[in-house]
Amino acid sequence: MKPPTERSGSRFLYAPFEVANARIDANERVWEERWTALEFRLVRIETALERLERRMWLTVYGVVAVILTEGVASLVTAVP
Repeated sequence: MKPPTERSGSRFLYAPFEVANARIDANERVWEERWTALEFRLVRIETALERLERRMWLTVYGVVAVILTEGVASLVTAVP
């Protein structure tokens, strides 16, 4: 009995062109998965940055509110 590679009269199981196409297809699938993973990570980073920006604005507004409150309190105590 002949090995499977010798049935077709060729020493290759598949034609070299088919192997090249299979490699190209595999590389394309790998790149698609990498691109999907990159997009997922970028969305998570953008979300984290938006939350950080919101927190920073809340901090700025809080500091301004404290300063204004102190100013109003000093004006109220200064006026007889």
